[in-house]
Amino acid sequence: MFDIKNLPTYPGCYLFKDKSGKIIYVGKAKNLRKRVKSYVQKNDLDAKTQCLIERVESLEYIATDNEVEAFILENILVKEHQPKYNINLKDAKSYAFIQLTNEEFPRVLLARNKTGKGKFYGPFVSAQ
Repeated sequence: MFDIKNLPTYPGCYLFKDKSGKIIYVGKAKNLRKRVKSYVQKNDLDAKTQCLIERVESLEYIATDNEVEAFILENILVKEHQPKYNINLKDAKSYAFIQLTNEEFPRVLLARNKTGKGKFYGPFVSAQ
């Protein structure tokens, strides 16, 4: 299927492709090697994931500098390629928004709405 040993241990997105080379799933990871390895080692995969893994012929990855970049890249790739096995993010209703906090040392946060209110996503979120 693919060689997991050569995958890097940094953040990024992975693209599973079928035998025709079509992208069938886009995922993101804090650690690409560990995340992709989890698909191969698990014996108790749900039916959808098992079906996905059976169709994977090749793997590509795009490394990022951090988790936030991986999150944004995943969103872009899913919108662009519309992979069969990505059920979230396909509708244009859930784009991520970037928010800069109004602090002495501003942080970058990801939000699901323009106002920045509600749930935030990303490694920079603090419990304030």
